[in-house]
Amino acid sequence: MTRIFNIVLLLSASTPLGLGFSFSITPATRLLGTKLAAMAPLDQELESWASSAGYDQIDKAIPAGSSGWASFRKVTVTNPPEKDGKPVSFFVKSSSRSAEEMFLGEALGLQAMYECSGQGEDSLRIPKVYHYGDYSEGKGSLIVMEYLNLAGRSDDRALGKAMAKMHLAPATEAAGNPDKAFGFPVDNTIGGTPQPNPWTKPNSGTKEWIEFFRDHRIGHQLNLAGDSYCSNLWDNDIAPRLHLIFEDLQGEKEIKPSLLHGDLWSGNIGSADGKPSIFDPAVYWGHHEAEWGMDWCAGLGKSFWDGYSSLIPRDEGFLDRKPLYDCYHQLNHYNLFGGGYIGSARGHLENLKKKLDAKEKAK
Repeated sequence: MTRIFNIVLLLSASTPLGLGFSFSITPATRLLGTKLAAMAPLDQELESWASSAGYDQIDKAIPAGSSGWASFRKVTVTNPPEKDGKPVSFFVKSSSRSAEEMFLGEALGLQAMYECSGQGEDSLRIPKVYHYGDYSEGKGSLIVMEYLNLAGRSDDRALGKAMAKMHLAPATEAAGNPDKAFGFPVDNTIGGTPQPNPWTKPNSGTKEWIEFFRDHRIGHQLNLAGDSYCSNLWDNDIAPRLHLIFEDLQGEKEIKPSLLHGDLWSGNIGSADGKPSIFDPAVYWGHHEAEWGMDWCAGLGKSFWDGYSSLIPRDEGFLDRKPLYDCYHQLNHYNLFGGGYIGSARGHLENLKKKLDAKEKAK
């Protein structure tokens, strides 16, 4: 559109167009052409998206901060969609990098969480994704999602119940997992650390989950950490016997894929419109217990666990597996920040070895 108006503005007010008539430029047309020609690429993308989505045009675009990798805006349109009888505003993230690199994982993760959370009164409040992609012209990308009026944490029991509801949601095509496997459609990041998510085989269970977490969670983080003590302990004493702490999850209790937020700590928990909300995820399909590997900095108290266990009671071997799931996040923190986190990871691995030794001795 910009190129067309640049051409038109170079014509005189009655330039013949070779079609049997002449075109006259009014002051309003000249002003609109000048405005579009001067638009930044993001503004052009937003105008184009709003028009093609049937929302007419952008009403307001208000800067809403930035990070080291993206800028944020709150955007309203002149003909907005409605949710619960109220007009929807949009939260827009933009970046100079590609959508595949920056926003694909986030978009698919939010879409899966939105699908698995449902829209009932006891559901998580997850923003709906309306659009994501690369700029049609120029370098850059954006993601457009529903704007939420976020507030602090409110009802922890409701949060626990809503998390359980998401974990219980079946793996389906609409949720992005038609084969009922562990993994995710794309690799993503946890903090700034790459998180590989290759799919396991269809209809996966406990055996496939053990292999996935062994290789693509702990093994991956240990390779990044480069700590020989932890790696030797894992390779020689833990990984070959990992199945021993999953023996209670066989048969009827076989592990089934649950959609996980993946990075649940207090900074990623809030509320919106009176309902619990979680954000900034590192989504993948996994064992629901793995969600709690960050509970050492999530502040999940009795009220939360009462709500969660009302739908998903704690399994017998939960405490045996807890050091395994905690270790993943301690290793990730070491890879992100260094310092004493490696000591905590070592402690979890040593604890895990003791549990495995005891189980093997009891056989």
